[in-house]
Amino acid sequence: MAAKECVFCAIVEGRAPAHIVLDEPGVVAFLDTHPLFKGHMLVVPRAHVVTLPEMRADQLSDVFGAVQRCAAAVVVGLGAQGSFVAQNNVVSQAVPHVHVHVVPRTKGDGLRGFFWPRVKYADDAEMAEYATRLRAQL
Repeated sequence: MAAKECVFCAIVEGRAPAHIVLDEPGVVAFLDTHPLFKGHMLVVPRAHVVTLPEMRADQLSDVFGAVQRCAAAVVVGLGAQGSFVAQNNVVSQAVPHVHVHVVPRTKGDGLRGFFWPRVKYADDAEMAEYATRLRAQL
């Protein structure tokens, strides 16, 4: 997939809609439209890079620094007890652009191993409200 056809590149460039929670020179984080739990974010490098092994050291620093802050934000901003952080390369990588999932966790939330239940936001307004709460912590 060419970078100009990549949905994450389109989000980063403002050509596709998203609920952005973090917008920095090297990285963008936004709410997943098919979240495991409300507040589930994707952290992506601005540059189109397909897999983690292809990333430069400065990109790794930007992305994982943002992941660390997002993991803290789901606890403080959403009242989660913790977080789940995951990243796939090629296998199970739905979009071929590096992205790290940051998912709010609460004991007993139903996430077991690799059985990932999905929830839905009631509407765009609820999704915007979650993005606002997370932005306030970042």
